[in-house]
Amino acid sequence: MTTNASYRVGLIVPSSNVTMETEVPALLRAYEKTADATFTFHGARMRMKKVTAEALLAMDKEGATCAAYLADAQCDVQAYACLVALMVQGARAHEAVAERLHAATAESGFAAPIVTSAGALVDEIRAAGYSRVSIIAPYLPELTKIVVKYIEESAGVEVIDAISLSVSDNCEVGRLEQRNLVDIASTRLNVNGADAIVLSSCVQMPSLHALKPAEDKLGLPCLSAAAATSRSILRSLNLDPAIQGFGSFLAQPQEVLQ
Repeated sequence: MTTNASYRVGLIVPSSNVTMETEVPALLRAYEKTADATFTFHGARMRMKKVTAEALLAMDKEGATCAAYLADAQCDVQAYACLVALMVQGARAHEAVAERLHAATAESGFAAPIVTSAGALVDEIRAAGYSRVSIIAPYLPELTKIVVKYIEESAGVEVIDAISLSVSDNCEVGRLEQRNLVDIASTRLNVNGADAIVLSSCVQMPSLHALKPAEDKLGLPCLSAAAATSRSILRSLNLDPAIQGFGSFLAQPQEVLQ
């Protein structure tokens, strides 16, 4: 790890993903305004265009190679940013994937902690103390069911309701209007009894600028896969994960969480 409070963040993303490299840097740039830390961002891509179980599993096989390449750049932390590619592999599959990618970084000569968006989402939900959530997903219904099962089994929480937007083309997922999420959450999603709303359970579906408006309208903390990943990146660097300006979930300081 660097000693001048400047950190290199590696992002391992599907080849068709554009949102992770937009939202995570935006959140960490916001973090820079209130913390003695700066970040640079370095990407590696795994081939994937269609969001199907078969394509996701094929893509995941490229993850270790990407981790090794980013280790050559001596990144201080690497984030594996495809949530459902790990969730299709069964409960807490992110732990084995993180170990595999970490081993690849060590073999390449610069061992780095690995954050996965799947692990970040379930672990940050649990750390925040949420026991019941409602979610919005861009996936086809069969993949959304896998996400719901993974969240319930890996985080130990109840998913009250889940809406599938049924978009299988990953490029089109990246073009979805995030402002629509506020209306979807307020008019179509059942949030009765929920502790929080996962406004985007996909690192490709944009939601950053809808988090606070949705919270203001519904009165519930709103999070996303990218928001959870950003907090986990900060934790892995032993930094307080509170990020201001995007709602109460992201603003939670380290000491609040158990």
